[in-house]
Amino acid sequence: MVALPVPPEPARPSGPFNLGAIGSGLVFADSLGQLAATLKIRSASAGSSSTGGAAVVQAPPGTGKTTLVPPLVANLLSGGSGSGDSGQAHHASSVLPRVVVTQPRRVAARSAARRLASLDGSRLGERIGYTVRGERQTGAGTLIEFVTPGILLRRLLSDPGLEGTGAVILDEVHERGLETDLLFGMLSEVRQLRGDLTFVAMSATLDARRFAALMGGGETGYDGGGPAPVVDCPYALHRLTVEWAPAPGPRLDDRGVTRAFLDHVAATAAAAHSSALDKDPGVDALVFLPGAWEVSQVAARLRGRVSAEVLELHGQVSPAEQDRAVSGRDPGGRARIIVSTALAESSLTVPGVRVVIDAGLSRELRRDATRGMSGLITVSCSRASAEQRAGRAARQGPGTVVRCYDQKTFGAAPAHPTPEIAAADLTGAALLLACWGSPGGKGLPLPDAPPQAAMDDAVEVLRELGAVEPDGSATKLGKTLAGIPADPRLGRALLAGAAVVGHRTAAETVAVVSGDQRSPGADLPRLLASLRSGKDLAAARWAEEVRRLEAIARREGSAGHLPAADIAAAPAGAAEAAGFVVALAFPDRVARRVPGGGPDRYQLTSGTRAGLPAGSPLSGHEWLAVAEVARAEGRDAAGTGAVVRSAAPLTPEQAEAAARQLLDEHVEARFNQGRISARRERRLGAIVLASTPVRPSTEEGRTAVARALEREGLQAIGWSTAADALRRRLALLHREVGAPWPDVSEQALLSRLEEWLAPELEALAAGTAADRINLAEPLRRLLPWPEASRLDQLAPEALEVPSGTRVRIDYPDVIDGGRPVVAVKLQECFGWAATPRLADGKVPVLFHLLSPARRPLAVTDDLASFWSGPYAQVRAEMRGRYPKHPWPEDPWSAPATAWTKARM
Repeated sequence: MVALPVPPEPARPSGPFNLGAIGSGLVFADSLGQLAATLKIRSASAGSSSTGGAAVVQAPPGTGKTTLVPPLVANLLSGGSGSGDSGQAHHASSVLPRVVVTQPRRVAARSAARRLASLDGSRLGERIGYTVRGERQTGAGTLIEFVTPGILLRRLLSDPGLEGTGAVILDEVHERGLETDLLFGMLSEVRQLRGDLTFVAMSATLDARRFAALMGGGETGYDGGGPAPVVDCPYALHRLTVEWAPAPGPRLDDRGVTRAFLDHVAATAAAAHSSALDKDPGVDALVFLPGAWEVSQVAARLRGRVSAEVLELHGQVSPAEQDRAVSGRDPGGRARIIVSTALAESSLTVPGVRVVIDAGLSRELRRDATRGMSGLITVSCSRASAEQRAGRAARQGPGTVVRCYDQKTFGAAPAHPTPEIAAADLTGAALLLACWGSPGGKGLPLPDAPPQAAMDDAVEVLRELGAVEPDGSATKLGKTLAGIPADPRLGRALLAGAAVVGHRTAAETVAVVSGDQRSPGADLPRLLASLRSGKDLAAARWAEEVRRLEAIARREGSAGHLPAADIAAAPAGAAEAAGFVVALAFPDRVARRVPGGGPDRYQLTSGTRAGLPAGSPLSGHEWLAVAEVARAEGRDAAGTGAVVRSAAPLTPEQAEAAARQLLDEHVEARFNQGRISARRERRLGAIVLASTPVRPSTEEGRTAVARALEREGLQAIGWSTAADALRRRLALLHREVGAPWPDVSEQALLSRLEEWLAPELEALAAGTAADRINLAEPLRRLLPWPEASRLDQLAPEALEVPSGTRVRIDYPDVIDGGRPVVAVKLQECFGWAATPRLADGKVPVLFHLLSPARRPLAVTDDLASFWSGPYAQVRAEMRGRYPKHPWPEDPWSAPATAWTKARM
């Protein structure tokens, strides 16, 4: 047998990157010279240090910026011109600095690395590699590394100087992801200490100059102290046809995206792709939907009606399936329809796509500070997002976008997506900033400052976890939690829960809660069982995450970061073990079924009420640990305004052990309808565990009365008719005469309680008050002396009219400031030539003059004018109707005599 010679292995590339070959056909290749000149990178040489550059690259999707900028920067760092065509080789003996490039999503990082390695002719993981959570393809000679923002954030915390890194490129900064915004601010600080670090931000939209201004102001990286230079790139899209195909019904209802709309999207996609295939059999289609559930629903509908291969692209499918979806059609393969979330919106180019079907919806974070919850909601996508989605169809040739909504909806959409920092729960961000040394983000040049209320809430959570000091700096535990790739609350639950339920169970629970899988019927244990069985599509990735978290739990759990009091020994059955870990993470979401509220209504320890989805297997459980809760309406919310998305059952003992910092036992005294009652209550946050009637102490009574007065004002005690009348009289004198007559407004009276109401309040508190308090007598304690003797003269209770009758004066409300009113029969005023005045003649009485039958005749505060004018008409009309009553022509000189009074 003759041995055949083994063909030599193809030569692997070395030296500078060949940008001419890599950039063939890419629009951004024409901008490389401008960028190289702008960056002004100078490598280290004898007697001098290296300097880095700074720039913002503004280039539309599809121009090739992600493919070309990293190798250009790598060439510049190596001392070359940047073109890579000169044949200049890297020195084999030197260790070249690495270029780190962030991509907002794992699939984008893997795809970008794979594509660049392919164009370079090198193996993935050698010159070009990537690092994402749970996966790494790099080596000692890697020059360009694609990473997700979270990877770089944690790398910065462990190595603030980024030793061995010569440049950082933040891609897709226009998406305004929270982690990318934080990186922008932190890297700006790093450049102040490392003049040799090159920093490039890349945006696909027209907001680049805003980032350039934030990067400016320094003396390193570029000349002058103004904004960083902006390198533009020409528009790269081919001709794009826009079609509108709105659905006949609404896209959204109380429960989310309607099934009718999903039917419409599937039908539209099938028709649009079929029409495109008639013209060009090489055309693939890309469908945009807001979330993984909608993607799977539309994909299932399409598989039943098209012959094309239907692929799903979202965070819950495996990395291999994600890579397959973005890799293009196999030679001779079937036409493809890729159904995707926003993963394919800006950071990925899917080869072959010439038709885009856009549902016009997106998932955005929203924080409900009132209810203490945050989560993703479905909203209309921004116009910028819609344009980027449409651009996917025209990257490689003329294309078509079909929008499943109308032009009016497009015009009403926001211009840009809401920055994540403005709407997200900031607990994780606050911890990263504390570890960085910038508590609350103070001093960092962030694109947007975090909302103060959200940041304050986040810092308070961290204090409760023991993750930050009173001054905002990170504790030892806080630094440990920052290194765990999960929300700080889940990180702490991982460490504390491992001692109770075991490292494996704790890691499994944290992995599933921090992932993006949906719990069917909100049943978290059911989802865990599916993942453990390996049947779930995300099982492999989840298992890898479990292994990583379990290793962290074993390493850190024995390092003494948690005080002994934080490790509670609570019983944990098979179903409740996950619930205990969730409760450790989110004690404010421990929930108990509302008594009498049906099997699906729960109250959380935070005070929020929420419903379970209809038909949930968790229905009827007394206690739940809620991993996710969101605002919602409709049947699932059970009339509470919120719905539980993911939860696990708990025993009462577990609930108290996990949330024991919320346990409280005290006497709750209430003041209501003039009486104080009290109950001894044992509470877990807002949940009442036990309540027993008790006799309140005097101090508890004082607290109850004070709380009622603060909440309801003096109305909590109540104003009797006499007290209200006296208060109105005093208010008039204070307003018209002034000092020393007292201010009797609500605010003034509450501020002087000790002066006028102390004895009555003490009697109430002690339970010795004989009856309800009449505020009239206590109010007299505020009367000034000796002026008090003139009260009845200045503001009498009643006015004696010429007929001899005393008629009550209705004084104006304390706040209104109107006139004192006397309602009296007209005949009883005969003999008054002028209007009586109160308050030392300052305030005329407003008369409501009545007929003998006490019906209104006239209103006047000037009797003299009334007698000489309108009275004549009144007399003419009334004397025929009431002939037995006097109607003199000169009423001002005709006193109400005894015979007149007899007819009153």
